[in-house]
Amino acid sequence: MRIGLIKKMNSIIRKNRLIVLVTLVYSALFILSPDKAIKSIENSVYYLLEMLQVLPVIFLFTVVIEALIPKEMIMRGFGEKSGLKGNLLALLLGSISAGPIYAAFPISKALLGKGASISNIVIILSSWAVIKVPMLANEAKFLSIHFMIVRWMLTVLAIFVMANITGMLVKKKDLPAEEAIVKSLEIREGYCIGCGICVKMHPDYYEMKDNKALVIKAPESKEALKMIHASIEKCPSKAIIFNNENEDYPQ
Repeated sequence: MRIGLIKKMNSIIRKNRLIVLVTLVYSALFILSPDKAIKSIENSVYYLLEMLQVLPVIFLFTVVIEALIPKEMIMRGFGEKSGLKGNLLALLLGSISAGPIYAAFPISKALLGKGASISNIVIILSSWAVIKVPMLANEAKFLSIHFMIVRWMLTVLAIFVMANITGMLVKKKDLPAEEAIVKSLEIREGYCIGCGICVKMHPDYYEMKDNKALVIKAPESKEALKMIHASIEKCPSKAIIFNNENEDYPQ
């Protein structure tokens, strides 16, 4: 019985390693420096309360993006083909947004799911972090307008360069959120002859790489499933596979 209890405790500790580690650090801090430990707890409580205030608003915002904003609108504004206009819109969105940077991540994920490009997501995150309008006002107040303008221009230039490099190096299929693609929609490389029919039909779902078609996005609606079905039927080598776990898939 004692051995079973020890195993159970070890299992609980392994599953909650971060919490256990934080508890141990706080315990050691209380022993070595109680004043710093109390100050640390006060700071932790402050940030926890801030998160509790911000997260409901962010959750509501992501629901609005998912449910009310048409995907076509997101793709026109922030998608792969939005060009400089999309970059500027992403810069504007990040600059006027309020709240701490961690609030930007769920919003960015929702935008990615609706068709925003990775480069524009990088611009949103970066501008949210370092060139928000309220921060610029304080920067001008304490460090002069000239300093703020020069720093802003160089920062924006760096953000655009970084966004384009990230967009070239990182694809949506590389992101954890896209792991479901492999399970639902797949192209058998050995069968693909590189004709590009699927890419011409649905460039939002397929792309060409090394003369082979790749899936870049999972179908997320009945309309999308119908389009995917059409590309499967048109594929001359029958290389596209849809693992049907959705009973709404059109047969």
